[in-house]
Amino acid sequence: MTLLALAVSGRGIVDPDEPAVHADDEAFLRGRGAFETARVYGGRPFRLAEHLARLAGSARRLGLPPPDTDELETLVEQALSAAGRDEAFLRLYRTPGREGRDEPSAYVLVAELPPDLEEMRARGIRLISVPLGVEGPGLLGGVKSTSYALNMVAVDEAKRRGAQDAVFLALGGTVLEGPTTNVWWRRGRTLFTPALELGVLAGVTRAVLVEAAPGLGYEVEEGTFPVEELAGAEEAFTSSSVREVMPVVAVDDRPIPRGKAAGELQRALREAART
Repeated sequence: MTLLALAVSGRGIVDPDEPAVHADDEAFLRGRGAFETARVYGGRPFRLAEHLARLAGSARRLGLPPPDTDELETLVEQALSAAGRDEAFLRLYRTPGREGRDEPSAYVLVAELPPDLEEMRARGIRLISVPLGVEGPGLLGGVKSTSYALNMVAVDEAKRRGAQDAVFLALGGTVLEGPTTNVWWRRGRTLFTPALELGVLAGVTRAVLVEAAPGLGYEVEEGTFPVEELAGAEEAFTSSSVREVMPVVAVDDRPIPRGKAAGELQRALREAART
């Protein structure tokens, strides 16, 4: 990730090469911080209000004071202006601040998009399944927290096994989500994705696809599904803010055909961003 700009609560724009987080911030000490990632199209963050609402929800679940929406919006404007890029992505953080001081902090980062996204989209990605050994994501299900070690280790394991990403499974092989994505697959004109009640993240991009699918002639079925249904699908893809809609071509070395739905939904997502 190439950091383009950084804005910090109480300080405004900060040189990205200068220290900005204290070593005794609980987000660093204990991973007790909330964050959001949003895509920037044409210099504007996509569905920022939804991301801010989800950040507030994650903060509440973590026992943090809710972020000041007006302050965050100002930090976003400052960071985007300093970055000067039409296409990028944002990371917004809410942390408890320094231990024992009750002075929560907010950070807004603007970073360059990965340079190989379109190449990956053209090629498709391979997934490995990672059993969690529990019923679901647990107490922090649906929360975007800085406790991200499991997610990153899963991605590292995928790369070690010649894949690009992973999908988490609950007990019994129930499909949950990827480390940074929601997971989808298609049979006929029906798109399947794990239900939010399983504790998966309520992805902002996921919501856009749920809205767009009927207009493209697809029915969306949210529920509890075994990994065998994903691996045996006619088409599969992931969705996320940075990668958008990313076709999946294999799960645990089982090939999955390419289809038209991923491309149609990708175009619908871009249209939603333009309008």
